[in-house]
Amino acid sequence: MATFLLWLVLLVVAWPLAILALILYPIVWLISLPFRLVGISVKGLLELIGSIIRLPARVPGGPREA
Repeated sequence: MATFLLWLVLLVVAWPLAILALILYPIVWLISLPFRLVGISVKGLLELIGSIIRLPARVPGGPREA
């Protein structure tokens, strides 16, 4: 909602810039999508490696009872 209100303010102040932003936003979103997917994959891989490294430290503790 805040983004929409900011866009409305931009529309009132500088309507050509607001129209340009409205047209370019989906294009920028599509271009940045592969980078976001790579970031999610790298984060998951690093978490997997970290949990594999920390696994031997958790094993001697055994199961914990509540």
